[in-house]
Amino acid sequence: MGTQTEIPPHAEKKPFLRRLAPDRSQQIRRVAQGLFVLLNGWLGMQFYLWVRYFERGGTGFYVPRPAGVEGWLPIAGFMNFKYFLVTGLVPSVHPAAMFLFMAFVFMSLLLKKAFCSWLCPVGTVSEYLWKLGQRIFGRTLCLPRWVDIPLRGLKYLLLGFFVFIIGSMSAEALQDFMHTSYGMVADVKMMNFFRTMGTTAIVVIAVLAILSVLVQNFWCRYACPYGALMGLVSLLSPVKIRRDADACINCGKCATACPAGLPVDRLIQVRSAECTGCMACVAVCSAQDALQFSLPPNSSAPSNRWHRRALSPRVVVGIMACIFFGLILYARATGHWNTDLPRAVYLELVPHANEASHPGM
Repeated sequence: MGTQTEIPPHAEKKPFLRRLAPDRSQQIRRVAQGLFVLLNGWLGMQFYLWVRYFERGGTGFYVPRPAGVEGWLPIAGFMNFKYFLVTGLVPSVHPAAMFLFMAFVFMSLLLKKAFCSWLCPVGTVSEYLWKLGQRIFGRTLCLPRWVDIPLRGLKYLLLGFFVFIIGSMSAEALQDFMHTSYGMVADVKMMNFFRTMGTTAIVVIAVLAILSVLVQNFWCRYACPYGALMGLVSLLSPVKIRRDADACINCGKCATACPAGLPVDRLIQVRSAECTGCMACVAVCSAQDALQFSLPPNSSAPSNRWHRRALSPRVVVGIMACIFFGLILYARATGHWNTDLPRAVYLELVPHANEASHPGM
């Protein structure tokens, strides 16, 4: 998806120009991934203890409900975001899902699909699975274009389905849905899915895991509607991978390193919706300033090569942290972070969450 700015490869090699300092982007990215996985693990543990408290009838050790688990409810976040756009009101059920949805979308608007490659726990697991496949088999499979392109369309079809369904719902319908028993304990049902997985679910997840070992980012590349949304939003991002053709030595390392399989070595700037801003291509580039994750060059400067506004990996992490924690602090300060339901409602609904059926079924 997205258009590319492409030029033919240069006929002759340019002098080899070594980096002045080693690139640390991938080490910093791995730290960001690890910290976000730990954060999600901590939230998950808190949420499990909270659920168990109500499953035991409100006895035993009580842990407050961590609203951050609503980040795992992207559809609820999308629904609440539409409700907010239509009414100007912050919904009372799963408001954190909306703020986290907004944070991740805003990251994509500024930094390509950086959320997918720097923060998303599913993206992190997917990445380590295909790296495991490379270690075991020495390589991962590269699907032919006639298979790859149609498969990539699946995630956009799934996204279109959700956009159509949610887009056709009125504000009243969205509010009514969130206040059904199903909507109020959607987070509990999500956790219970993993606690009590049936044979079909286990087989599906196992197949996806195996495919992710064999094919780079199989889930993210072909089936994740959330990633599809981030990719479409990222087309508007002013920050892109940009290549200086004059500094480039045409080694092709960047294209080989790109997890999305993009021809970085033949592009002036990568505009594709598949680019996650992981900076893997920048990390392997041997030529000084030949490849950068940057804002558009300063057109008034005499040489674009030396006047690009490149973003270091620390700046990328800093921007994401400001967006993430900024929106959380705003939601907390305005009293719109926690789902505030009476204790009696949770005592009734949580132990019977699996019995709550979708209102459309």
